[in-house]
Amino acid sequence: MDQATIRRRLQALRERREVNQTDLAQALGFNDRQTLSDIELGKRQVAPVDLVRAAEFFGVDTGYFTDPFELAGEANFSWRQAAKADDLESFERRAGGWIATYRYLSRLKGESVNSLLPQIGLNPKSSFEEAADEGDAVSRSLGLGDVPAANLASVLEQKLDTLILHVDTVVGVSGAACQLGPLNTILINRHEPAGRRAFDMGHELFHLITWRVMAPAHIEEEGRLSRDQKRIEKLADNFSGGLLMPRHVIVGLMDKAALSSNDPEAQARCIREAAAQLGVSGPAMKWRLVVLGLLKNAVAQRIDDGLLRMDAAANDAVLPPRFSRRFVATLGWGIEQGYLSVRRAADVIGTSVDDLAVLFTEHGLKTPFDL
Repeated sequence: MDQATIRRRLQALRERREVNQTDLAQALGFNDRQTLSDIELGKRQVAPVDLVRAAEFFGVDTGYFTDPFELAGEANFSWRQAAKADDLESFERRAGGWIATYRYLSRLKGESVNSLLPQIGLNPKSSFEEAADEGDAVSRSLGLGDVPAANLASVLEQKLDTLILHVDTVVGVSGAACQLGPLNTILINRHEPAGRRAFDMGHELFHLITWRVMAPAHIEEEGRLSRDQKRIEKLADNFSGGLLMPRHVIVGLMDKAALSSNDPEAQARCIREAAAQLGVSGPAMKWRLVVLGLLKNAVAQRIDDGLLRMDAAANDAVLPPRFSRRFVATLGWGIEQGYLSVRRAADVIGTSVDDLAVLFTEHGLKTPFDL
């Protein structure tokens, strides 16, 4: 483990436990606070004895500071929706292990873990229409095509080096964004309807792009968000709407006669069919039409969302494989090269050795070990 990561973990743990530099410096046997300050600034290396004393002081294993398969407080997460606090804390640690493992093995392979991000001109005071327009522009600049939802995950991985993981989350979580230095990750609950998965991916992309100027809440739970945080979430939703439902595609797709009729069922059918073609939800399509001025707000309010729901069986017909092909291939490389054992790989994933073999099969990859 490199010194930079060790000192970041040490500082992150100190700050999370609300320990000042003077008290920790004393526990580590330093003569003054400046020695610890020099370590945190990278001016001095962390000695093995320093790690042992720090582990004793904080009540953790020394591996907390050195294990490459753990994040140990290095990353920032933002979770969409909410789960029980204890469940989410445990799941965040597990997700951190996935991301840390990918980072560690990718570096050993000599592959990039430096995610790229498009630049957009939004701030907390931007209008929802401006957010949607930026999403539309990003869709075109990334070449997402006429059905952006179908291409978004692969484009984010291939063009922006963003890690996309479709996972089995704890109850109440639909997605998350994680910022780990230069590596960006989007986690998606693979059991959500297809339209919701795509919309959440666009929503989390917004957070990754705008994190510095509009840092999202750790947990996006409606009752716990401040007024400013609620606005950021609405901007993210509108950005995702523009990203997945570009203006030029919508204009050419809609049955204007049906949309302008006074028959809510005909309007709902028109919206539902367009949503199905673009791989988004009916309600998301309805409000995108309002933003584009193709449907009046009052009319949209009269169209019951129940009429816009897709057929559940059709929506869930294809469940995405766990994680992603890129992630699983990287894990397989690490096993083949001896950088982690089969048992350790299974522990990182949180599964059995037999199921780990199934995971490679899900992605059409050769299993790198014998059962």
